[in-house]
Amino acid sequence: MKRKKHNEKHSKKIRKLVAMCSLIAIILAVSTYAWFIGMKRVEVSEFDINIATTEGLFLSMDGIDWKYNLDVNEATQYDNNTNKLDGVELIPLSSVGDMDSTTSRMKLFEKSSLTAVPGGYRLLSAQVNNYTNQEPNTQAYIEGDGYVAFDLFIKNLSGDEYYIDNDPDNEEAIYLNTNSSVKVADVGGVPNTGIENSLRVAFAQIGRVEGDTVDQDTITGITCADDADGAAPVTGICRSAQIWEPNDTAHVQNAINWYDKSCLARTAADVYSSSSYTESDDGTTTCNDIVNGTAYPTYAISRRIDVADGVNIYDGTAFNTYATNTIDYATYAAAEDKAPYKLVEYPNFTDTMKNIAGAERPQFMTLAPNSITKVRVYIYLEGQDIDNYDFAQLGAKVSVNFGFTKERYTEEDIDYDGPSTDITPSDEEENGPDVEEP
Repeated sequence: MKRKKHNEKHSKKIRKLVAMCSLIAIILAVSTYAWFIGMKRVEVSEFDINIATTEGLFLSMDGIDWKYNLDVNEATQYDNNTNKLDGVELIPLSSVGDMDSTTSRMKLFEKSSLTAVPGGYRLLSAQVNNYTNQEPNTQAYIEGDGYVAFDLFIKNLSGDEYYIDNDPDNEEAIYLNTNSSVKVADVGGVPNTGIENSLRVAFAQIGRVEGDTVDQDTITGITCADDADGAAPVTGICRSAQIWEPNDTAHVQNAINWYDKSCLARTAADVYSSSSYTESDDGTTTCNDIVNGTAYPTYAISRRIDVADGVNIYDGTAFNTYATNTIDYATYAAAEDKAPYKLVEYPNFTDTMKNIAGAERPQFMTLAPNSITKVRVYIYLEGQDIDNYDFAQLGAKVSVNFGFTKERYTEEDIDYDGPSTDITPSDEEENGPDVEEP
């Protein structure tokens, strides 16, 4: 049986370093009309993911080989996985991060029909099919088309206690690294189209087991369901995914122009009728202004949208002022019956939140101590983002760089004036703890 050896010298050397893992340089080739009209597909030509950790966090793609540094393209993935990395074609989708506890998959919705109406576009949508087909050998549900998805296993060695209950109060805060960013790629990208402003990255915690678990099938087989009968009890998590919205305040002028040309204030239920887009009480017919440098909400799709729902893509008080088809997230989350709700004002974790300094810096997610957590990562284009307009596809390529840290404060937050925190790890530190064969 394999035995992991903890490197004491390594622990002392980096004890005061920020414990973080970073996922860098995801290159997506964009060749698409956006949500509104054509919705051609986004070709992924390159997909380079490198993850690095320091003390206390180890990463794996197969649940058995643990490293501080992980290149997703080169890392060993477990047999019969349902990862979607190579040759993926992205299409604009929408989600509020809801999980299907039966399939252990995040619910996403795609456009099924779009029709021009006097004040925008009437939208129909259907759920992406990741809840029907299963991998024969594992019974894991196969993801649908139009997005990137992969399993990442995170081993958190903080503390010795393992909490079986799924209670975030027992977990420790993880923060989004302030260097995290999404931008048009330096090579092959075309600036000023705004395609980078509608990208989303979602992190769905599926479940976890105790940190000293070594059985690969137990680790990779983690689902949303609790399993207290096995040798390594599985704690099902399946809480709503945390979704990161980069560039929340950035809006290129062409996206604003498209919005100004398409959107009219809505006052009545008939989405097709010109009379539904007449003067409001204050005499205005135009939608609310969109200004570069200001963040605006995303009214994301929470369920199938049918003809009878009468949804316009611009519905919401922030845009065409029509609130009937939208709901705030707190009300949606608290409701036992979510079927009546169509568009939800979803509270994405934004770059604005990421950049808050000091004691007010908000946590991104939490991880249990002494645990191995299975996280399903989703990367997609949010069709309901106001920046997702027809000509955004000309941006060609975007690069994504994000990471996590356990530290709330940066050097700048505390006016740090001491030894350099930039310590280059050795090869052993880069590749994780030693492994001894029996």
